Amino acid sequence: MKIFTSAQIHELDHYTMEHEPIRSIDLMERAAKVLTRAITDSWTNNTPVVVFAGPGNNGGDALAVARMLADQGYKVSVYLFNINGKLSEDCAKNAQRILDSRKIKDFIEVRDEFDPPVLEANMLVVDGLFGSGLNKPLSGGFASLVKYINQSPSYIVSIDIPSGLMTEDNTYNVRANIIKADMTLTLQQKKLSFLFPENQQFIGKLKVLDIRLSEEGIKKIDALYTVTDENDIRSKLRHRNEFAHKGNMGTALIIAGSYGMAGAAVLATKACLRSGVGKVIVHTPRRNNDILQISVPEAVMSIDHDEKYFSETIDAEDIDAVCMGPGLRQQENTAIALISQVRRSQCPIVLDADALNILSNHRAWLQQLPKNIIMTPHPKEFDRLNGASCADSFERLTRARDLAEHLNAYIILKGHYSALCMPNGHVVFNSTGNAGMATAGSGDVLSGIITALLARGYEHGDACIVGMYLHGLAGDLAAKELGMESMIAGDIIRYLPKAFRRIND
Repeated sequence: MKIFTSAQIHELDHYTMEHEPIRSIDLMERAAKVLTRAITDSWTNNTPVVVFAGPGNNGGDALAVARMLADQGYKVSVYLFNINGKLSEDCAKNAQRILDSRKIKDFIEVRDEFDPPVLEANMLVVDGLFGSGLNKPLSGGFASLVKYINQSPSYIVSIDIPSGLMTEDNTYNVRANIIKADMTLTLQQKKLSFLFPENQQFIGKLKVLDIRLSEEGIKKIDALYTVTDENDIRSKLRHRNEFAHKGNMGTALIIAGSYGMAGAAVLATKACLRSGVGKVIVHTPRRNNDILQISVPEAVMSIDHDEKYFSETIDAEDIDAVCMGPGLRQQENTAIALISQVRRSQCPIVLDADALNILSNHRAWLQQLPKNIIMTPHPKEFDRLNGASCADSFERLTRARDLAEHLNAYIILKGHYSALCMPNGHVVFNSTGNAGMATAGSGDVLSGIITALLARGYEHGDACIVGMYLHGLAGDLAAKELGMESMIAGDIIRYLPKAFRRIND
């Protein structure tokens, strides 16, 4: 699914109007019918409704919804804010339709002073002040109105996007001046800002409503951002040949674990094996040997000369993919061995955890990384790698995109919507996963999965996209049976077979 910018949303609206064809006011009416249905499905006409409408097309949507609710017997009060004496054409038409219908007695057009209504717990507030075209923080009277609505006990439903929240970049927004909706009824597609954790407090429960914008237009507009779905993954999945053997299913090398961190090596190795690779070789310090031999007997051991740390490169000539970083720690001899291993490995490489922390302490080495290298940082690891903290998720995503293009690399920013930043500037968000996966070792599992897919012959981008999806899907399946509170990283591995079966069916 594509995620459009505010400019592209506007473009898609115009494409629909031109090619369907349909008039702007009729498209607004179509959207209002879908919005009204979503409201009437959740609230009976015994619920008093207060509608706050702004002067633009978001306000026009809200006015049309108010009229339709009144037609169905709802008691509706409407406040239309026309402070500058200028309404959009469609907003003005819907204001006149309300006056003509005479079913809404409490219709107030606010031009100057505003005496706010009492908002009570049994009321529904419909927020239609500002939509996806907003490009600056709210201030003055609108900021005061937002704060007044937010402090009320009423249930708040926002049309398309909570007023005050911008569609993409909220880095310099004033968060106190954004509606905190209990539910957001967004039109056609999610907005980019909905995918960032710091904005969840404003969105509440999200419903995406299909208003039948042009499918042809959606296909034609080139989106920088997309969100995966199951059909995308099925189309990328490589199926096992009936005559497959371990020699042609790929060999993966996992360089992981230090003394006291053997668990990271165990998790990455088990995940790699569970993702269909033919053979996994684990290189780890001598003191981890017994743990790995007992925990993962299917793996081939390669023991470092050092008792506690990774300290030497190994021959990777017959390796199809290598993962480095889980549980390595950051000793100086480990750092030197890491960059040496990167230089001599000719196969696809995944860097995670301490491999990224080592690069953060040796940032000049970034320029020595081979093209198409895959890095999987969580937000703090990326900030260290980037060399500066980011104010919010949008800024972090923008910097990750820039770094991926600069290094010709694939960077996965891990989170609820993990984001793959690709060398061509495009970003793919993952749609699976849940809060139960916020547990130590979850990232090691992801690294193991991606490494297995690379060893099996997946292209770099496909390995990342399929790996993220499988990782999250296994977590979702685990949460469904176990609940989120008690999930551990090993549960994700245990449910990987079910995840593969789900997308293979």
